[in-house]
Amino acid sequence: MDFFELDLSIDADFAEILVAELAEVGFDSFVDKEDGIIAYIPEELFQEQDVKLLLEKYASKVSLHYSISKVERQNWNKEWESNFHPIEVDGKVYIRASFHDPAPSSYSHEIIIVPKMSFGTGHHETTSQMIALQLDIDHKGKSVLDVGTGTGILAIMAKQLGAADVHSFDIDEWSVENGKENYELNGVEDITIDQGTIRTQNIKEYDIVLANINRNILLDEIPEYAKFSKDYLLVSGFYTHDIQDIERVAEENGFKKVKEISKNNWAAVVFRK
Repeated sequence: MDFFELDLSIDADFAEILVAELAEVGFDSFVDKEDGIIAYIPEELFQEQDVKLLLEKYASKVSLHYSISKVERQNWNKEWESNFHPIEVDGKVYIRASFHDPAPSSYSHEIIIVPKMSFGTGHHETTSQMIALQLDIDHKGKSVLDVGTGTGILAIMAKQLGAADVHSFDIDEWSVENGKENYELNGVEDITIDQGTIRTQNIKEYDIVLANINRNILLDEIPEYAKFSKDYLLVSGFYTHDIQDIERVAEENGFKKVKEISKNNWAAVVFRK
């Protein structure tokens, strides 16, 4: 599978908005750069006309410059790795690639990933906020479902926090491949993973359900998550102005909001039954 790369130079305030818009048309991996973003989309999902129409809409509001190029599979790993740097969450979690130095001793958790093109490296606000929320919840001996696992980073965090049973899945076969690789790298091979959607999973109740996806999918799938959750539901992948819509659907399905956080207009919310 090859990818298309969108190299976009744009004001930072609009860059965050465009990440969400690009995700809606199939882009699933993003790298920040000094004057904008670089976004990637699998070749089979790329519709150049859709991308051009989207960018033309914003060109009337802000100055932007972009280029689109094809990236062959054998080359993207080098490109991705060159833009990957370690991050930290709340001074407790250190996320790095296998080629970086080990975490400083001050961190209580270290997560190592092979930085392939799966969404969820921890660099985006939604992923780091989900981890921050996980840190506040007792995972010991609990069962956890990671919806749309991406790199598997949230599932790994759950195991490090003491979860006994963790299952993950993703619609993207590359994410499943990358997840398995990352689970082995972090010594948590007992995390199960498969390719599919929430509607293809065998219904089973979990103490904690994690879903870092996007607004539209969450609004559609929260009723499904309710079938799997017996306590916590943690969600992210949407803006602060979307919280009301997310909360409405969650409440209709038996959940009550107990906490919300935000960063750069991106939100993450904890619900409980």
